[in-house]
Amino acid sequence: MNKLFRLFEAGFLIFLSLPLAVLPMRLSLKAGELLGLFVFHLWKSRRKIAIENLSKAISAGQIKTHDQAEQIIRENFRNFGRSLIEVIKIYYGFGRPLIDSVVMEGAKHFHAAKTKNKGVIFITGHCGNWELMALTTGLKFSDVSIVARPIDNPYLNKFIERVRKRYGNSIIYKKGALKPIVQTLKKNHIVGILMDQAVIASEGYVIDFLGRGAWTTKMPALLARKTGAAVLPAFIHRTAKGHRMVIFPEIELSRNEDKEQAIKEDTVKFSSFIEEYIKAYPTEWLWIHRRWKRVKEG
Repeated sequence: MNKLFRLFEAGFLIFLSLPLAVLPMRLSLKAGELLGLFVFHLWKSRRKIAIENLSKAISAGQIKTHDQAEQIIRENFRNFGRSLIEVIKIYYGFGRPLIDSVVMEGAKHFHAAKTKNKGVIFITGHCGNWELMALTTGLKFSDVSIVARPIDNPYLNKFIERVRKRYGNSIIYKKGALKPIVQTLKKNHIVGILMDQAVIASEGYVIDFLGRGAWTTKMPALLARKTGAAVLPAFIHRTAKGHRMVIFPEIELSRNEDKEQAIKEDTVKFSSFIEEYIKAYPTEWLWIHRRWKRVKEG
């Protein structure tokens, strides 16, 4: 019964999304904005979480009223709607012009890291259209293996896997991920890690994130030290003409002789790049995630 439901669910979503994929880009993005606003009004629980997260964040120091926070989150939902439509167009084969239009800066940092022959770890967060960034990287550089959890619906998960492979991307599922990640880096390939979601205690540390303690993954720091791979922050944000992707120089790891403290210092440094992105583009981060869960206030 569950398999039948999942199959129906996948078919229904494909039926709904296909018309959006074939619309001209301008109309598609407008539809995405309206979809985002619809979800903003309908999904009250996540809207509340997003506004609360923003209101308590250090980047929101200039936000004095609930209305100001709500306005930013409203635009945040609109941006998410636009990004969803862009991804749908790419998945159905209509998004190559979108990928080709991405302005990329800092490619020299990637090429310099590749010459070390130790692999490259891209660290990023749920910032801007992160799926577009991954697919663009796969096409313009080389294969990218993204560390992620599988989608609950296995039919949708297989569909997305096939599309990503066409663009030079593959998925390393989080459960049992260490061995395949190390093997990928040993081949001097790219591994992408989104490190802005809360993890359990055994997977990271509580560090300051936008003025509040948040559980943060130590995986990139551990991998960099184990393999010698270069760690490069990479982000994408929306512009008036499309998208701009920026790759930062390789991050120098901590020289602290205390191994555990060094890994924590690396994690803090890595996470700071995501903080700076959010401060610069507050309408483009995934505020609906409960980033600060399991950490007591104060």
